Amino acid sequence: MAEQVAAVCEQLTKAVNVMMDAGTGQIYRLEALKFCEEFKETSLFCVPCGLQLAEKTQTAVVRHFGLQILEHVIKFRWNDMPQQEKVHLKHCAMQLLSNGSHSILEEQCHIKDALSRIVVEMIKREWPQHWPEMLKEMEALSSQGEAQTELVMLTLLRLAEDVITFQTLPTQRRRDIQQTLTQNMDSIFSFMLAILHLNVEDYRKLKVIPGQEIQARAHCRVAVATLNTLAGYIDWVTLAHITNSNCRLLEMLCLLLSEPELQLEAAECLLIAISRKGKLEDRKPFMVLFDDLAIHYILSAAQSADGVTICKKSTETQAEEAVRVVERHYIFLKRLCQVLCALGGQLCALVGSDVEVKVPGNLSKYMEAFLAFTTHSSQFLKSSTQIIWGSLFRHEILSKDPVVLEMAIKYLRATMTNLVKTGFPSQNDSPSCEYSRVDFDSDEDFNSFFNAFRAQQGEVVRSACRVVPLEAFHMVAEWLRYQLSSPIDTGITTFVQWDAMTVFTECVLGQIFKILGDEKLHIDQSMELLQAVLNYDTKDPLILSCVLTNISALFPFVIHRPHVLSQVLYKLFSAITFEVVQDSKAPRTRAVKNVRRHACSSIIKMCRDYPQFLLPCFDSFYNHVKKLLSNEATLTQMEKCSLMEALVLISNQFKDFAKQKAFLEELMASVIAQWTSDEMRLVLWDPVVFLSFVGASHVMTEQSQDSDTVGLNRARLSSCLYAILGVVKRARWPADLEEAKAGGFVVGCTTTGAPIYRNPCANQFLAFLPNLLALIRTLNSLFIPENVARLNETFSRAYEVMDMERNMVLGLPQPVVDVSDSPVEKTNLERMQGFFTTLYDNCFHVLGNAGLSLQQDFYKIQGLAEQIVGSAFVSLDHVPDHRFRPMIRLFVKQLVLSCPLEYYDSLICPLLGPLFTYMLQRLNNKWVVINQRTSANGEDEEGVVCEESQVTQEMLEEQLVRLLTREVLDLLTVSCVSKKVPESAVNKEEVDEDDMMMDSVQPVSANQPTEDLTDLGKCLMKHENIYMSLLNISFTSLSWKDATNCHRTASMVCWNLLRQVAAGNLLPEAVTWFFTSVLRGLEMHGQHEVCNTTLTQLAMLVYENLRPRYMELKAVMIQIPNINGEALEQYDHRLMDPNAQKPGEKKRRDQFKKLVAGTVGKALCQQFKKEVHIRNLPSLFKKPKPEKEALNSEALGLAALFSPEKDSL
Repeated sequence: MAEQVAAVCEQLTKAVNVMMDAGTGQIYRLEALKFCEEFKETSLFCVPCGLQLAEKTQTAVVRHFGLQILEHVIKFRWNDMPQQEKVHLKHCAMQLLSNGSHSILEEQCHIKDALSRIVVEMIKREWPQHWPEMLKEMEALSSQGEAQTELVMLTLLRLAEDVITFQTLPTQRRRDIQQTLTQNMDSIFSFMLAILHLNVEDYRKLKVIPGQEIQARAHCRVAVATLNTLAGYIDWVTLAHITNSNCRLLEMLCLLLSEPELQLEAAECLLIAISRKGKLEDRKPFMVLFDDLAIHYILSAAQSADGVTICKKSTETQAEEAVRVVERHYIFLKRLCQVLCALGGQLCALVGSDVEVKVPGNLSKYMEAFLAFTTHSSQFLKSSTQIIWGSLFRHEILSKDPVVLEMAIKYLRATMTNLVKTGFPSQNDSPSCEYSRVDFDSDEDFNSFFNAFRAQQGEVVRSACRVVPLEAFHMVAEWLRYQLSSPIDTGITTFVQWDAMTVFTECVLGQIFKILGDEKLHIDQSMELLQAVLNYDTKDPLILSCVLTNISALFPFVIHRPHVLSQVLYKLFSAITFEVVQDSKAPRTRAVKNVRRHACSSIIKMCRDYPQFLLPCFDSFYNHVKKLLSNEATLTQMEKCSLMEALVLISNQFKDFAKQKAFLEELMASVIAQWTSDEMRLVLWDPVVFLSFVGASHVMTEQSQDSDTVGLNRARLSSCLYAILGVVKRARWPADLEEAKAGGFVVGCTTTGAPIYRNPCANQFLAFLPNLLALIRTLNSLFIPENVARLNETFSRAYEVMDMERNMVLGLPQPVVDVSDSPVEKTNLERMQGFFTTLYDNCFHVLGNAGLSLQQDFYKIQGLAEQIVGSAFVSLDHVPDHRFRPMIRLFVKQLVLSCPLEYYDSLICPLLGPLFTYMLQRLNNKWVVINQRTSANGEDEEGVVCEESQVTQEMLEEQLVRLLTREVLDLLTVSCVSKKVPESAVNKEEVDEDDMMMDSVQPVSANQPTEDLTDLGKCLMKHENIYMSLLNISFTSLSWKDATNCHRTASMVCWNLLRQVAAGNLLPEAVTWFFTSVLRGLEMHGQHEVCNTTLTQLAMLVYENLRPRYMELKAVMIQIPNINGEALEQYDHRLMDPNAQKPGEKKRRDQFKKLVAGTVGKALCQQFKKEVHIRNLPSLFKKPKPEKEALNSEALGLAALFSPEKDSL
């Protein structure tokens, strides 16, 4: 046998070397791999060969393969091995730990890992029942030397990871091992701390002795391994083990922060410990870390690490001195920052709680250390501190502490610097750049991060303002004055300063008005600031935009000084017509467009928030707007409509129906005349004429005269839609019922007594509606192939998704916006794409707002349902998904939400019935194609190389289908389901102590969902064809490839719809289909725990409620792969027999979950993975609860479990 083993080992060694040789061809490598894998699966010589290949005399790759063979044997053959072989293998494994490795500094990390894995796999199968002395053996092993001690630590760490973190064991084995670890935790912790202490002391002694460096490094390596192992246990052990002996462990960790070779691992342990949650009284000892000594160690470690984080590096030219970040030191700084954050979290939780923790006496030292990270050059470190600052400033007690008040002022000072957007990885204009190159892959990544960071800072600044409002105001005044007096730099530098100051001003002033009463406001000082801002003149559009924001922020002060209003309006109106060079024919830059849009938004915001204040100057406002509107070239269509919106908002304060109606008729007269003209009617009703009118069927060049003409035509269309949208969105009756009655807005009452209002813009909308519906019908018909063929070649992609929307759908980062002075040059195609997209969206915006705004005036239109079906629902087969989404979201959903009860039967049912029927067919067909494509790609993966553009297009199409599906099911949900607060998710009677300890994730309640149907839902359920469509689409969607939709629909919709008709006479085929649909959902999504829980609950609800009347459901259950027939019979008997003892809900849920487990599909990464089976051992801690009707299979299992075994490890 020895000769055979030697021969096989020689072959295996050759095969491994062939696989690992970079020069080996693919065919030979595959053959070698096949030989090795077949050997592991089939050979009888695995153990002797594995042991021989793992000997120290072999090369590292061969040894690793030998250890892999042994691990494979333990994982897949252990259950079938004779006891003697198990004992032999265990002894051999312990021998490998004892003397099977080189010295600690020579041995390869992957060999150490493989050795520890072998022992852990045996522990998982045999400890503690059959290997009670395991911990003692490990302790004895650690006395043999540093290499063995490190292996013991790796073993203990991997055991904790497998059992606690990854939970890769069956429940009973996991429970046995975890409870045994918990029982022995005192000795385990004492053992680890003793090893740590001993090796740290030896390391410190030896590292300063010449000639002892190698031995010192060995002790250091053991200390690092011990700290890593401690980190694996600190996360879950009882807090008492961490805080024992007056927090000795935490003290040791703080001391180690000053050791460069150990500080990172020590910081990791400290962070995990301080981040622990639990009972407040158990966390009280953590306050020891606020002692002077602990804070001193943390602060000095941070200072020394910061000093060596940046180091010089030589460049090729040596012309400039470059620097680089030392990553290990930087990571250590991050961990220390997180430690301080965790300490702050504990402080906020404990101070002011029932455990009576006082504010630490040296809080100022902690705050200074924390502030040091907030002022660090690294943007990431700054951002890490924000949450705790916010918690401190919002804390009921700490926010009033003098130290925190002082720090709030310092924080605000620091934020004035931190808000400045610097540190792009591609730049070298700030110390932050070097750190950003470590933290971010690109400028886009940094930009995305900084936007979120700035928003976070804004929240904290608002919180700080609540505690030091006057100081914050003085800082705003100081910064604003400084910026107003500073010379403008030609570069971007001045803008980033203005930009930061503007954000700060907005955050502070927004809070000041909420916090301080009128008597405490510095009105005179504020008006001086506003006057200075109004007098500030700049031709830089970026800075002008900041100026406008500051005017908006200071505008509430104008209430106290009305005479300044005219100056504010003058400044805003001049910004609306802003040009860098007057009368220039060049395209406007993005910055100029933005500042004009900004001015429009500022005016709308003022009119929305202070309409009563602006009412006295309405006439002059209106006259000025009329002048601007009369000049075609001065304003864009959107700018004109924004000013009209502002006027409508002020006109709402007339509170006189007749007066407001007359004003709106005058305002909209030209728009309505243009929209209802014969020429426009011809354009809007005929797709061919429409395409010609907008220039999509023309041969177009960039500078042709035709281009100007059709451009004006498109502008006319857009202008009319923007105008009616602005009026419909903004025109309203008074909120006060008495004022509405007095003004003539109330025309009656509903049957429930609610007032019926009329909107003064109703006449304009009703005149606008016929051609609007015609336009929608025309836009839908543009996608018919014969009309697509009419597009000029230049515009062949005019209906496709725009680049920005494509990036959003695919989740790609948007490019960093160019704020330079270069003009925004768009191609004719981009202009046409933008026009079609905006026109389509605005049509549905108008219709969607009409119901909410006009109410009865809209819903009582004669034949409205038929008109909508004849326009919005025409040619749907040809409408692409990205156009369909806005129709559902902007129009149909809003129509449903705002529709009065009395119009459900005449309007909503005739619309939703056909729509859901159509969407089911459309979406189902698309998901079938997607599933087929996925299957085909999986089969042909090696043979087909797809173009990147084709793959991207397929991803885009799939994601659009997914988004459209969610829109449709969201519409179904809001139409039918009325949400309520869910009931308690835990049946307290059945959760025993072990379950609470062992189950890290509590299951969702299997109680029947508490949502009820809405009034509309009840109305829809009266129509058989509609409710069958709703049920059909809900249950079919469970097996579509979208886990988010599956979870939402299964948990909220399916049973709520089905239970309405469950008591009726459903056909057996229908019931079978419903149940099978849920099982298909489990097959598709069951590998996701959240989906598995909701789908299993849904399947159980369907089965338990319908099984008594439908035998067919049991027939479906029998077909589930690998179902336990006896268990099914037992479950069925308890369900059907009224006299049978009913188990609690949790047990029923667990039993049902086991019954349907065979339907659960596997994730792709698990499909070809070989199953590992670990047998349960006799229970150690708890006798099973006797059941009167225990299942036969369970009884056999228990008998086998307690059968005595003569040989144990």
